[in-house]
Amino acid sequence: MQHETIEKKLNLMIVLIALTVSVAGLVQILPLIFQNQVKVPAEGVVPYPPLQLAGRDVYVREGCYNCHSQMVRPLLSEQKRYGPYSTAGESVYDRPFQWGSKRTGPDLARVGGRYSNDWHRVHLDNPRNLVPESNMPGYPWLDKAQIDPELIQKKMRRLQTLGDPYTDEEIANAPNAVMNKTELDALVAYLQDLGTARTGRKRSN
Repeated sequence: MQHETIEKKLNLMIVLIALTVSVAGLVQILPLIFQNQVKVPAEGVVPYPPLQLAGRDVYVREGCYNCHSQMVRPLLSEQKRYGPYSTAGESVYDRPFQWGSKRTGPDLARVGGRYSNDWHRVHLDNPRNLVPESNMPGYPWLDKAQIDPELIQKKMRRLQTLGDPYTDEEIANAPNAVMNKTELDALVAYLQDLGTARTGRKRSN
């Protein structure tokens, strides 16, 4: 069939485009579903503890992923700057995963342990206090908002039903782990945990 014929028949072209996209998508997606590397956690990777889980929710809610990827590519230049390249097993417990290519700010896949807690707190309150040329907005309200213990407990229970290996004891103790913690505490804990399993840096508590 000549391409001139397809271009003149709009309905036919739509069907063929949809068919092409569907087949290409299946070819790329289906093999991943059956590969262990996307289902088996990498060594040292465990479900997020309650405080880090709450921090991840804050990270997603505030749209941090719009400017920061969490995906180090297998390129020498990337590994020299950020550390070991990312693997699928590191994101087994991420829903949704934070891989991507948007880097208005630096990639955060290996940021855990690179800076102190105090550095992160100052930076999140007003980035220009530490990086004068930064165009990142400040998040001063995070230090005033409290984490909801019951909500985190409920989320862990739901994640357990999806296959995350939380124990009943961990879920029962979750409210105590986030009691009197602010959203800033949680977000800093989450950032300090990123990438520490693979790089060997100390994980935050």
